Amino acid sequence: MKDVEKFLDKDGKIRSWPTKTNFKVEVLKYLASKFELGKDYKEKEVNDIIEEWHTFGDYFLLRRGMIENKLLFRTRNGSKYWRE
Repeated sequence: MKDVEKFLDKDGKIRSWPTKTNFKVEVLKYLASKFELGKDYKEKEVNDIIEEWHTFGDYFLLRRGMIENKLLFRTRNGSKYWRE
């Protein structure tokens, strides 16, 4: 968590995107923790949660990063997302 803190604002929102890969993964893990395990989400719900937890305006980057790092999963057509 200490590595992540330098990328968060006082409210715990992600304020900047790290340049180093290992920090990026830690930030994505932090963001993924905001999703309930075993709950299904629609794409809009995922985007809303991501918007709530970051301030630099790129939820596409964060959503894609969580999926690529297998922190968040989705159906092929993107109609359902979940965290395992």
